[in-house]
Amino acid sequence: MNINLVELAPKAAQAESFLKALANRHRLMVLCELHKGEQSVTRLQEAIGLSQSSLSQHLARLREDKLVKTRRESQTIFYSLADENVSRFIALLYEVFCAAECGVDTTSVKKPAARRAARNRGM
Repeated sequence: MNINLVELAPKAAQAESFLKALANRHRLMVLCELHKGEQSVTRLQEAIGLSQSSLSQHLARLREDKLVKTRRESQTIFYSLADENVSRFIALLYEVFCAAECGVDTTSVKKPAARRAARNRGM
């Protein structure tokens, strides 16, 4: 791959902000949990084991950086990954850092676009 620095320069600040948001293990764990699908704050708190106060601070940062989006249903707020790029990046991080150690064959893991296409076909 040949990286063109002239094309990259305007996007470097955006990439920097994205990577800074990921540079915290708790926020990374939140994003990994959300990669499974939409979750309520209560469910995230149970899965990750953070206090509500700490989790709220991390979720606020992720919202601010546009890595997650929210949906309110009555009194419950649900979080999900903001877009396909965040999902792809989290999947790549898992593949690089975790999959081999966990014995996961990543060739059989459906990519986000493939999951969406299968869901649209009713699979």
